[in-house]
Amino acid sequence: VQLQASGGGLVQAGGSLRLSCAASGSDFSINGIGWYRQAPGKQRELVARITTLGRLDYADSVKGRFTISRDNGKNTVYLQMNSLKPEDTAVYYCNADAVSGSRWAMYWGQGTQVTVSS
Repeated sequence: VQLQASGGGLVQAGGSLRLSCAASGSDFSINGIGWYRQAPGKQRELVARITTLGRLDYADSVKGRFTISRDNGKNTVYLQMNSLKPEDTAVYYCNADAVSGSRWAMYWGQGTQVTVSS
């Protein structure tokens, strides 16, 4: 399973960005897909995740500002980020857990930089 992320960039505080992550491959089924982020000197942390059944998980720090959504037909997940803060600055990574063939695994996309200026 390959994950292709896009949509990062530079934005002023209070602004918005939308990240996209498209999953591709053969014979796979995604269970959950979402976004993690890692700021310099910090551990990677969950930002938001959505499962096939529609369960949503958000980091407390982004609740009410970020919205995750999924287009199952396109195997694509989106992260709408509003009211961005400088502390949201990080590299954002798309992540999915999926079954490919008969094998379950975690997959990571390349990171996309999000920079929020004050």
